[in-house]
Amino acid sequence: MAIRVVMAGATGWVGRAMIPAIAAQDDMALAGAVARSVAGQDSGVALGLPANGVTVSASLEEALSVPSDVVVDYTKPDVVRANTLAAIDKGRHVVIGTSGLGAADYAEIGKAARDKGVGVLAAGNFSITATLMKRFALMAAKYVPDVEVIDYASARKPDAPSGTARELAEALAEVRGRSTARPVAEVLGVPGTRGAAVGGGDGVQVHALRLPSYILSCEALFGLPDERLTIRHDAGSSAAPYVAGTLLAIRRVAEFKGLVRGLDALME
Repeated sequence: MAIRVVMAGATGWVGRAMIPAIAAQDDMALAGAVARSVAGQDSGVALGLPANGVTVSASLEEALSVPSDVVVDYTKPDVVRANTLAAIDKGRHVVIGTSGLGAADYAEIGKAARDKGVGVLAAGNFSITATLMKRFALMAAKYVPDVEVIDYASARKPDAPSGTARELAEALAEVRGRSTARPVAEVLGVPGTRGAAVGGGDGVQVHALRLPSYILSCEALFGLPDERLTIRHDAGSSAAPYVAGTLLAIRRVAEFKGLVRGLDALME
């Protein structure tokens, strides 16, 4: 039986690439699409594609009135939490591609998913190469404790840091040793220029840059005496890199109960 998918954020950068990608899969079927700006239109026609028979809903609540299995959320930081909890409450598995959620949000979502017996997979970045960046950085952090993260995105990105940088910093904080950097509380001048600590313990310092010409880039910088290592991922202008990872998540999210963070959890 095909996996019935609801696409929330259907006209967004990734959402509009996901609609035809879902339709092209033999084991998936588009069951619903959510985008307030084109509500009532055929979701294919709304994207300049052939009609696909799925009408765009104005809200996720409306889309959930139709039977489905998985909700994919590529909406906005201010609605993703409510969308996810609503989908869980209706017994749907959820794939979260929207950034902006914090530790408290994920804790609430994880508990709700476990209580309802559904799976939720959230990733700061569904690109395979971005996932490899995270994996390689975690390998390096076991040997080099001094690491900081620089997060680059467009000038209009609403959240900081990006989901990619936040997820990376949180994971690095769990495995790296004690930093040799002077504690931020002891920094003279303007301590805020040292960035923000993200993750458990002392956290990992993250610096978010928001400038025109950037799509999304993230780098982990490691330092030892007399040597440095930089592991960096740069996204292009197309949403294509995120499609394959999201399709993988749709296929696998029903295999577990509760919340899983990061696409790397599904690799290998």
